[in-house]
Amino acid sequence: MVDSLGASLDRALEGAFTRRIPQSAQAQMKYLVKQLKGTKAAAQALGISQRTVERYVKGQLKRPRQDLRGRIEREVKKRWQPQVRAKARKKAASTGGLVVSTRARFGFTAAPGTTDDARIRDITQALPPEYADQLYTAREQGATEQQLQQIAADGLARMYFRANNSRAHGLGVEFTDVEHIEIEL
Repeated sequence: MVDSLGASLDRALEGAFTRRIPQSAQAQMKYLVKQLKGTKAAAQALGISQRTVERYVKGQLKRPRQDLRGRIEREVKKRWQPQVRAKARKKAASTGGLVVSTRARFGFTAAPGTTDDARIRDITQALPPEYADQLYTAREQGATEQQLQQIAADGLARMYFRANNSRAHGLGVEFTDVEHIEIEL
């Protein structure tokens, strides 16, 4: 399975949580109903019936099937500790930056007539705060995975291949065939 940059950005923010998310299906459903202000909205967010949501809240249903359990957990994590999440995002975007660890195909073109064919590379590189800000802003605005990868590629090109723009000026980097990508704050 190929990792998603967007999911990795979300996991990085989840690492800042100070408390665990609710563990039982009932507690998670109660949390979602409270956050979404009603069982109808929670049902729509999860793609299930309002009556099913009510049964989980009452404790009549206790063990959701695997796909529903994953959807419930994702929806809870999206809304869990928004202030902690915002603080971690702000720190990454202003002072901390982030670290990208990836295994992907990188190739680049340099001066006219010279190229380096793309090859799989393992790269772990710290990116400055402006790339963290660009990535999280794009994620919030609904950017596609390809757009997020382009921002990451620009950051990796600047910091890894061009050594913070101190060499290899004009080097264009291609970032494709992502096998693994992980973000840390």
